[in-house]
Amino acid sequence: MLKKMVSMFASALLVLTVTACGQAPAANTGGSEASPAAGGSEQKFLTIATGGSSGPYYTIGGAMAKLYKEKLGYNASVQSTGATVENVNLLKAKKVDLAFAMSDAVSFAYNGTENFKESGPIKDLRAMAGLYLNYVQIVTLKDRNIKSVADLKGKRVGVGAPNSGVEVNARMVLAGHGITYDDIKPDYLSYAEAIEQLKNNAIDAAFVTSGLPNSTVIDLMTTKDVEIVPIQPADVDKLAQQYPFFVKAEIPAGVYKNDQPIPTAAIRNIMLVRADLSEDQVYKLTKIFFENMDALGQAHSAAKEIDIKEAGKNLVVPLHPGAEKYLKEVGAN
Repeated sequence: MLKKMVSMFASALLVLTVTACGQAPAANTGGSEASPAAGGSEQKFLTIATGGSSGPYYTIGGAMAKLYKEKLGYNASVQSTGATVENVNLLKAKKVDLAFAMSDAVSFAYNGTENFKESGPIKDLRAMAGLYLNYVQIVTLKDRNIKSVADLKGKRVGVGAPNSGVEVNARMVLAGHGITYDDIKPDYLSYAEAIEQLKNNAIDAAFVTSGLPNSTVIDLMTTKDVEIVPIQPADVDKLAQQYPFFVKAEIPAGVYKNDQPIPTAAIRNIMLVRADLSEDQVYKLTKIFFENMDALGQAHSAAKEIDIKEAGKNLVVPLHPGAEKYLKEVGAN
């Protein structure tokens, strides 16, 4: 009897051991905490952090997710966010895998300055590519008689969601003209909210820093006479002395029913990627991205401005090795 019980126990133990050894690992459900780079394996679930659902980040991100599903078989999705600052923090926490961002706030995050001063530098930020320019669009209504940045003094101004890339950008542009928030009546609104407040005559102007055209501004034009406040080239030069990521730019004639180009400042967008994704996977992500620029351009016209020859130049954070490999392969870096 004892021998029979021992035999049964040994058989049960064998079954348990085989079952445990053969059990599949839990599925990764996006924004993985695992480190695919360590084993060289691919992460099949990808989350792309974008911005507000009305902006170019979200639209282009959706087109990217579709491409990564079709071309690579990934379960890719987009996440609407408060844009750059939130995206950097999501990337740091490994809750997303790719993220759209503006160079200014990324520079602050990498160096631990401005709104990243307390949390400290984030040195593992990596770029997949430099993208299109984000144009500073100070949107007002013609009846407000705001013709220059200086005219914003004393006015109600939508400056962006608190600590967003747009809000950081607004502070810098105002400071470059000798203006602080004490000189205006700031409203911390996303640009979609700010445009809605312009519609309701609740504010006088709004900072909208994005690609061209911005759909919320186009929507505003259906009911209001819109004017874009210029930022003069000499003032952009002054800004660039302190913040090198600012460049001189023009909003082309016709974008917002403007007869002439409107001078302004611009900042390049960056596609960030998790540093711990494998070189092989980021190579594939970069390759699919640049080989399907037509599809991205059809999704949003801002993507048509992305130039592969500029994608690896003058970036505020290092390129991911996988992206660097692809750009070198095509002679763009």
